Order: sequence, then structure tokens, then C-alpha cells
Amino acid sequence: MPSRSELRSRLRAQRRALDAALRAAFNARITQHLVHSRLFRNSARIAMYWAGDGEADPQAAVLRAWALRKRVFLPVLLGPFHNHLRFAPFTRNSVLQNNRFDIPEPRVVPAQLLPGLSMDLVLVPLVGFDDQGMRLGMGGGYYDRSFAARLQRHCWHKPRLIGVAYELQRIPRLRRQPWDVALDGVVTEKQLYLF
Repeated sequence: MPSRSELRSRLRAQRRALDAALRAAFNARITQHLVHSRLFRNSARIAMYWAGDGEADPQAAVLRAWALRKRVFLPVLLGPFHNHLRFAPFTRNSVLQNNRFDIPEPRVVPAQLLPGLSMDLVLVPLVGFDDQGMRLGMGGGYYDRSFAARLQRHCWHKPRLIGVAYELQRIPRLRRQPWDVALDGVVTEKQLYLF
């Protein structure tokens, strides 16, 4: 079995190698599966992410959420070591600034930042996923640290953590680490998988 770093490198390369037209078609299908799901329809506060590095792009879902008057949030790096996420309101009028990874974040006052557990639905970027809901991220642990409270209980009503990926990022099995927070599902161009 390849190491996590080897797997991460291979999957990121495959993701980036997708043809632009195919990527656009896959993103359109991902959006359709997502916005027609009960999870999306029943969520008032939805945390999205800003896609980069060939990630599946939820931008069209953001537009749909705004049209339905849902509140949309983007992650913001926080904490003394910038290693936790809080979520900032994201509107058409948001002023964005790049964080240390050059990922745009809404510029807001600290009082506007909300913890992840206050969201109804969180769309999570990923590098790879398996059929048990295990997620291979970029290796920084931001989402695992930010949702670590979920490890203390087996049943959560919210937020629902849904990975967003291309089918090519699906792998047979990921070895679970003690700090890994499982996903409730993953949406790809093929379907919405619920675990």
C-alpha cells in the first residue's frame, strides 16, 4: 500500500491533469447532485471552500445557495498558529484577502467568524476518499482539528460533512488515523455517496 504522501502526490497529479472541458462537465454534474439533495435543500448555513490545485469546484453551488437565500460561509485560518478554521459569511459583496496559502478568505471582523459546528452543511475539499467516509486531505489537518468534537460522539445531526471530489479520487481503502474525522458523504460527478 502506498504511503499517504505518495497517494496524495498521485491523486493531485491526476486531478490537475483533467482536461478543462471534462473538468467543467464534471463540476456541473457535481453541482446537480448536490443542489438536488435533501442535505442541501434543508441547510440554511452552508460552508463552502475556494477551489484551487485542480480541486472539484463548488462555485456553481454557491450561486445556487445565494439564489435560494441560504447563508454561505468560507473557511478562515485562525488561532495562534493559524491551524484552525472558523467560517466567515460570504456574499456577492464580500471583500476577499489571500491567506498564507494564497487562498481567498472574506475579510471580516472576528465577531463575524463562526465555529464549524454551527454550520448545517460543510463542503470539504479533499485529495482522496474511500467508501467508509475516510478522507485524504492536503496533510495540514485543518478540517480534522476544526471538527474534532465529532470524534466524541457517534451521531451528529449537524453539521453534515460532505466531501467534494472527482470519481478518480476514490480509492479502495484509507488507513484511519486516530485524529481522522470521517465524512458523512462525498459528492462526485457520478453521485452523492452517503456513509
